Amino acid sequence: MPSPSSAKTRASASQQPITPELRQWIIAQAQAGHTAPTLLKSMTESGWKEDVAVNALEAVLRDHLNAVAVQNGEPEGTPVPEPQLDDSPLFIDVGDRQVEVLLEVAHPRIVLFGNLLSREECEALMAAATPRMARSKTVETQTGGEEVNESRTSEGMFFQRGENEIVKKLEARIARLVNWPLENGEGLQILRYGPGAEYKPHYDFFDPGEPGTATIVKRGGQRVGTLVIYLNNPVKGGGTVFPDIHLEVGPRQGNAVFFSYERPHASTKTLHGGSPVVEGEKWIATKWLRQGEFV
Repeated sequence: MPSPSSAKTRASASQQPITPELRQWIIAQAQAGHTAPTLLKSMTESGWKEDVAVNALEAVLRDHLNAVAVQNGEPEGTPVPEPQLDDSPLFIDVGDRQVEVLLEVAHPRIVLFGNLLSREECEALMAAATPRMARSKTVETQTGGEEVNESRTSEGMFFQRGENEIVKKLEARIARLVNWPLENGEGLQILRYGPGAEYKPHYDFFDPGEPGTATIVKRGGQRVGTLVIYLNNPVKGGGTVFPDIHLEVGPRQGNAVFFSYERPHASTKTLHGGSPVVEGEKWIATKWLRQGEFV
């Protein structure tokens, strides 16, 4: 494999521009089958600082993959929420709490967090939501409205953004946790699943091909990320499944699973669902994140 220095890309400073020659070299090596760690090693041996080289590789490969996806007929990619996990931390400081990092998956982008909420905070959310629970609805993409959907057999309600102190506290934590503006979040949805209730596999983004999507995205753009927070411990069942990668996340009180999707397309592999509750009941809080301010 030729060295990146042959493309006049030797780095002697902390900042190094991504030249056309470097971009061409990275893409050519990736297409030849060389892995990202191999490219990084070659760049550092040529004089690049490791952190600068990592940023250059990520930028070039992300842009290249997006261009290939668009050429293949997929929608344009967009920036997404992203927790700060560059140094593989065990915890993330969200201001008033240390949140545990329990699992990380690159594609689809999934992160499992622990200790996002205390038992007392979970119980407070459930108590505040209980009087307003009703049969859950889903977004109706034909019209942009809502409908009762047979694939979702739960009860639910929405808190308005910042509606009360516990919601404000949680929304501030989420914004710091995933590095996304607080105002880009939809209202917090609380859901209760009784025995046998489930939510069959689906995507959270809005299908660009549906006639109602244009109306839906006027309120803040596409959805780009989801955080599912577990508010109690079912006795059996109720996990969150990702069928494309055969992953199931068990519901544990206070934990949360985050996933993002850079384009509204199945290539993100973010198909997911809520497995049927076998025994007991499952309570969750869901936070959907939009491209822009949700109004």
